Amino acid sequence: MSFDLQKIRREGMRWHLLNALDKARPLGALDTLLLDVMRALYADTTPQELHVQLDYLEERKLVEITKKPDGHWHAKLDRLGIDIVEYTIDCQAGIARPDKYWN
Repeated sequence: MSFDLQKIRREGMRWHLLNALDKARPLGALDTLLLDVMRALYADTTPQELHVQLDYLEERKLVEITKKPDGHWHAKLDRLGIDIVEYTIDCQAGIARPDKYWN
């Protein structure tokens, strides 16, 4: 069995970002806070890697990003992002959302 560790990391990071932003509702969070959260899970996370994953989530219409003049990003969950986190809609490939095991 072959594992693509980069793919596992990317998809896991996306799920954890959605969860962190869910906890930050309704205000959202700056990338500095999200970077601290990601570094607690993946110690070598870079700001660029974080921005790549946030950009992916924005393209999927799951988060809304405001890019600040100082270079920081502010992200908050969009309607579909909330539905993904709350398990009310199916999660397509690209995000490592665990299977729902409760009712």
